[in-house]
Amino acid sequence: MRKRLIYFMICLLGGGIATQAQYTYTLKQCLEEGLANNYSLRITRNEEQMSKNNATLGNAGYLPTVDLTAGYTGNADNSNTQARATGETTKLRGVYDQTLDAGVDLNWTIFDGFNISTTYKQLKELERQGATNTRIAIEDFIASLTAEYYNYIQQEIRLKNFRYAVSLSRERLRIVEERYHIGNFSRLDYQQATVDFNADRAQYIKQRELVHTSRINLNELMAAKDMDRPLSVKDSVIDVNENLEFNDLWEGALQTNASLLQADQNTVLAQLDYKKVLSRNYPYVRLNAGYGYTLNKYDVNATRQRNNWGFSGGVTIGFNIFDGNRKREKRNASLAIRNAQFARDELEQSLRADLSNLWQAYRNNLRLLELERQNLVSAKENHEIAKERL
Repeated sequence: MRKRLIYFMICLLGGGIATQAQYTYTLKQCLEEGLANNYSLRITRNEEQMSKNNATLGNAGYLPTVDLTAGYTGNADNSNTQARATGETTKLRGVYDQTLDAGVDLNWTIFDGFNISTTYKQLKELERQGATNTRIAIEDFIASLTAEYYNYIQQEIRLKNFRYAVSLSRERLRIVEERYHIGNFSRLDYQQATVDFNADRAQYIKQRELVHTSRINLNELMAAKDMDRPLSVKDSVIDVNENLEFNDLWEGALQTNASLLQADQNTVLAQLDYKKVLSRNYPYVRLNAGYGYTLNKYDVNATRQRNNWGFSGGVTIGFNIFDGNRKREKRNASLAIRNAQFARDELEQSLRADLSNLWQAYRNNLRLLELERQNLVSAKENHEIAKERL
């Protein structure tokens, strides 16, 4: 959620970046490539599609089920039969009777205490929640990639500054070394210039590592095949919006925040679970119908074979009087609704806190930006004075 707030603030602050390098990437191009290739987003989109596939009338139980069955049974029997009057025994060996049957059966729940309609509403709500989850994943991804993109620009700018600092230290060391040899500077001055030059070089080396790490992170977010491909960014210009209002930001967050929407959907799902428990207080009506065919073959019977075929059908009406768990499930479902509402309120409170922190950081950064502008003017003047002295 905090990542999405950061992205929200970045969009409001506004910014345009122009880059020219071996690989020219604007923020828009990075986002397009990342949204198309990122593996986590692919997984989330597939999960959204699964929720769409599940939201069908058949999955909810609205449609009947039709089964086709067929079977064959064979019996090989041996028997001895003794007549009571004569005492004569009749022996039969290897008597083989056969039964062949096939049929089509239809079963349809006509009414289930509104459980079917509630299940369908629940599946449709899960479908909407799948879309919300995808939106949250996309927003999180955009926030992460945008933050890393600007971080990469910042690290590149710092690297250029450290490179320039190294060039200044090298020039200063050259001047101090020459003046040391002619006796204008002491050996202490020469040693101090050497230490400063090495310190600037060490900072430059560390900064190169930070640039490399940021580039790897950016390529990873875009799911690039070559994690170490060059992405040079320069000549950045960021236009800062200094007229933001906290109340406008808060109202916008309440209306568009995807996490709040997801919390509302969780509340709806909890309410539907409660309705499913209540549906068990109603009777159910089930319809069954079928068409079957049966062939019987007898080895020694007076009837050689018999064929039966025809329709069958029936209606079942029932009512569950007691199942031992209904009251418990009803209480738990009611508590689940309250918990979902509490979770939504807690999320809104957390969102308010995050926005307040970001608002304070925004105002402080505006002040720091003005101070840095003043420092830049002073630094340029100090640089010119230092060059004249050297």
